[in-house]
Amino acid sequence: MWERIWEIVRKELRQTLREPRMRALLIGPPLIQLIVFGFAVNLDVENSAIAWMDQDATPASRELRSRFTASRYFQVVKEPASDLETQEALDHGRAQAVVRILPGFARDIARGRATSVQILIDGTNSNTAAIVAGQASAIVNGYSADLLRGRMREKLVAATTASGGPVTFAIPTVNVRSRVWFNPELKSRVYFVPGVIVNIIMLVTVMLTAMAIVREKEIGTMEQLMVTPIRPFELIIGKTLPFAGVGLMNMLMITVAALLVFNVPLRGSAPALLVSTILFLMTTLGTGLFISTISQTQQQAMMSSFFFFQPAFMLNGFAFPIRNMPEPVQWLTCLNPARYFMDIVRGVFLKGTGFTILWPQMLALAALGVTILLLAALRFHKRLD
Repeated sequence: MWERIWEIVRKELRQTLREPRMRALLIGPPLIQLIVFGFAVNLDVENSAIAWMDQDATPASRELRSRFTASRYFQVVKEPASDLETQEALDHGRAQAVVRILPGFARDIARGRATSVQILIDGTNSNTAAIVAGQASAIVNGYSADLLRGRMREKLVAATTASGGPVTFAIPTVNVRSRVWFNPELKSRVYFVPGVIVNIIMLVTVMLTAMAIVREKEIGTMEQLMVTPIRPFELIIGKTLPFAGVGLMNMLMITVAALLVFNVPLRGSAPALLVSTILFLMTTLGTGLFISTISQTQQQAMMSSFFFFQPAFMLNGFAFPIRNMPEPVQWLTCLNPARYFMDIVRGVFLKGTGFTILWPQMLALAALGVTILLLAALRFHKRLD
């Protein structure tokens, strides 16, 4: 039995490496996704272009501006003199935000009155707008807190002078000390690169497996396989084992690139990652095999693979948090194997978790993998439809 399976594996490897379309699938998607999500895609909001409209022109307003420019989050690119110029800066995308200092800003501060700073933000990208608003508010709040501390020091000096002796004030304060776990620098590539493992394995293995049996039908070699003593399950194993090896090689390649090129930490258990990858391969190979049984041409198999990949990609939590989706869609994601593997990969890379934490996701992958493989094997027949 194993001799026959080995011959099918050798045949499949030779046929895959010989065909230009297959070689492109082996090399193109991993390379493109690594470049795109490792270097190009960046959700970090830094050096935001802002316009500064100072209608007060006082030392107080200039000090607030210096705090904006001294931070790594903002860069003043325009100084509008009117509301029309402010609107044009936002309409044409020359500035992501406009900070407007109203007349009487310094006067109100000197008199101890409440004053305001207007921040107009381009809300086209809601995520970026929220981050920019938070960064700008933090700078203004810090400036306000410094003003309050300065005013309290003035009162303390005045009271000390009037009494002729030391005077103390008990000022209650609350200090916020935040600590970010797992991704302290909040870098996008640390979040995205581990997820590339899931997408690459899913795309490559589903597509290659889907085209494997269809190719036999299309080029007319299925008849030759029919007259051989190869059993159906031997043919299935021989057809899927090479692509399981391809999936493991892709996982190893992206893991090495994540560690050496993108400096993404691997804090968890490497055996847990390997076992989870094998379980995930059961689902992707089974899906590809099922697609191959319902397709008549390689073009149909490729299009069906894309129709499967796109929803699975959108609903696996790679770019969009599942908890933010509508509740019916969240239930639908429970049928998506990529969802569980995404949790496992990010847990192993970033959180340092292992089998004791990730066993529910692994159990779900195993159940889905066995189910999908059984369905694909039952549909597969060693005959021409």
